Amino acid sequence: MKIKRGDTVEVINGRDKGHRGEVLRVLPTKRRVVVQGANMRKKHQRQVQAGGRTMNPGIIQFEASIDISNVMLVCPKCNELVRVGMVIESGHRQRICKKCQAVVDS
Repeated sequence: MKIKRGDTVEVINGRDKGHRGEVLRVLPTKRRVVVQGANMRKKHQRQVQAGGRTMNPGIIQFEASIDISNVMLVCPKCNELVRVGMVIESGHRQRICKKCQAVVDS
């Protein structure tokens, strides 16, 4: 997958269109990502006891996953939405920005 955990992405489609955030989790088998602050959901949590601890009841908010096709990477150099290319240099694959040819991997 061309988007990794810790990348800054922008949602390009859906209810949260235009929202920028950091990728918290990548689910490669489902082709989905979890973006910080995007696709917020509410869950009504019942009080449960698990392993001697009590989980507090109430309404909790969490980020749900988004399909990978609905986000685009924000280039750290040119600060624009870009497509990602792959280049092999000295035996290692590196991700590059298709607009400014800057290396995205740190």
